[in-house]
Amino acid sequence: MKKILLLLALLTGTLAAHSQDYAWLTFQTTDGAKISVPASSLTITISGTSLTAGSQTFVLSNLSKMYFSDDNQSTGVSTLTTDELDGTSEIYDLNGRKVSTANLSKGVYIVKSKNGTCKIAQK
Repeated sequence: MKKILLLLALLTGTLAAHSQDYAWLTFQTTDGAKISVPASSLTITISGTSLTAGSQTFVLSNLSKMYFSDDNQSTGVSTLTTDELDGTSEIYDLNGRKVSTANLSKGVYIVKSKNGTCKIAQK
């Protein structure tokens, strides 16, 4: 039991040391789903067969890997400037209504361009 507690303490210290360079801790489950939690001031606890990271709780047997990343990979949302939207063919809100770049309020949009389709967050 002491070895397990020592290992958990060591892992927690290692996570805190490396998380300073990354914004997100991403968990990948055995079914391929990715869930990211903010790494800033992150608290991780293990209780029985569950791991809790921030507000997310995982069953340990369902986790395939976890890693730090610079972006929130669970949402796929990117932030672009208005200049980067030049050359865009179509922009839609999340209800599927076409909008123009002049009318973008805060929110998430779907952008179709010659390079492909992506989601953006207008801040």
